[in-house]
Amino acid sequence: MSFIKGIELCRRFHMEIVEPVMKNHYSFLSYSSALIGPGSEVLGYDTEMSTDHDWVPRVYLFLNEQDIRYSNQILSTLHEQSPERFYGFPVDIKKSVITTVSRFIEGYLGINKDERIVPVDWLTFPSQSLLEITQGAVFRDDNGQLSTLRKQFEYYPHDIWLYLMASNWQRIGQEEHLMLRSGFSGDELGSAIIASRLVRDIMNLCFLMERQYAPYPKWFGTAFKHLKCADQIMPHLWTAQTAATWREREHALNNAYKYLSNMHNALGLTEKIPDDVSTFYDRPYKVMQGEAIASLIANQIVDLDIQQLSTKRLIGNIDQITDSTDFRKMNQWSDGECARKAFKNIFKPSVN
Repeated sequence: MSFIKGIELCRRFHMEIVEPVMKNHYSFLSYSSALIGPGSEVLGYDTEMSTDHDWVPRVYLFLNEQDIRYSNQILSTLHEQSPERFYGFPVDIKKSVITTVSRFIEGYLGINKDERIVPVDWLTFPSQSLLEITQGAVFRDDNGQLSTLRKQFEYYPHDIWLYLMASNWQRIGQEEHLMLRSGFSGDELGSAIIASRLVRDIMNLCFLMERQYAPYPKWFGTAFKHLKCADQIMPHLWTAQTAATWREREHALNNAYKYLSNMHNALGLTEKIPDDVSTFYDRPYKVMQGEAIASLIANQIVDLDIQQLSTKRLIGNIDQITDSTDFRKMNQWSDGECARKAFKNIFKPSVN
């Protein structure tokens, strides 16, 4: 049995199994079929190792709301018509999902598709969830609802994008000198831990500047290598990550900051920022002054709610607030609307 990437296997499953079943038994239904949602294969990072669990030929089938009553019947027919193995891989029809676009997005992000999404809502959406909606592949889309949904969440609105970049620079500004101070005090382990946090923040900022959603930790570094800036900035980040002394970390991160400043200036969002580091007060080390850059970016925000939020708390979105997987997935509760409201309360004190 030779390995087939999940997207291709699921495409074949749609064409050879799902499509004939729908044509022969449910030709009166319009529907959409896709591989989206969770799974390494949705992002295209699956390998032969991925096949040991939760990796089977499958699809999401989207019906119109008035047709969802046929879902159990369709699953039963698919079960009857499907082989036990497909291109050598076991078939488990229960792994395929039949839903509607509205139910999918409500369960995934805790929002009602027909209600207006306000800017602060975007701060409650984990970037991994947004990737799972916009990546993968659409095999059929009769009424265009699925394509419309994916276009809607293609990337952050402009002011949210600015707010997230400002928040990332703020994080860098708050800790860049701490890495140096702890190292100068003889705490190399503490310095190394803070350096790792800075490396992650720099990587996140690179995703934002290239307007790409960042995946969750398993594929974070893999996806980063596909960014345009990766070849130039990765050597500096790797040196900072593996350095044995704080001076080596300082030198490596300062080189990374210089590259970041050039990337920022190329965006043309603010007045040009310095392309070099500067001394932190009278102390014997240099920093990028990230908080000053954060302020410049935040000043470009037009939306009144996000503008007000940025003046009170540049804390970013759910990904920047916590790296707890369980917390990030709370939007995917069956009671996702309550979870979203809970998230919004984190930002609410500054937003009308």
